[in-house]
Amino acid sequence: MNRDTRLSGVLHVLLHLDHARKPLTSSELAKTMRTNPAVFRRMMAGLRSAGYVRSENGPGGGWSLEKALSEITLLDVYNALGQSSVFSFGLRNEPSNCKVERAVNRALLSTMMEAESLLLNRFHDLALDEIACSVEDL
Repeated sequence: MNRDTRLSGVLHVLLHLDHARKPLTSSELAKTMRTNPAVFRRMMAGLRSAGYVRSENGPGGGWSLEKALSEITLLDVYNALGQSSVFSFGLRNEPSNCKVERAVNRALLSTMMEAESLLLNRFHDLALDEIACSVEDL
C-alpha cells in the first residue's frame, strides 16, 4: 500500500532546520527525505507561502525557519502540505442503489469522519517544539 509520507518527512526537515546553524540547501534537505531537490522544493512551497520557512537563492542561501517551532503545530504543517486524506481507503461506490452498500458507506464514512476529527484536533494541540523535546528521549 502506498502511503503519503510527506508530513513525516517535512516534520523531520523542520526539526533539522531548528538545529541548523546556517541555511540548508534543497539538495541537503532532499537527501534526508530520500527525494530530489525539485520535489523537495515543491513540497516546501506551501510552508514558505504560509510563512513557516523561507528560502534564499545563491551562495550561502538555502532553507531556514521563519517561525519558532513553538509557533507551528502539526495541523499547520498538514494544512500547508495540502491536506491529503488521512485514510488510504475509501468507499466502493458512492452513490449506490444497493441498500447494503449504502449502509456500509454510511458506517464507514461516519467512522472515518469521527476519527479524522480526533486526529486533526490532536494535530492542532501539538506544537513542533513538543516533538523536538522528545528527540533527546530517544
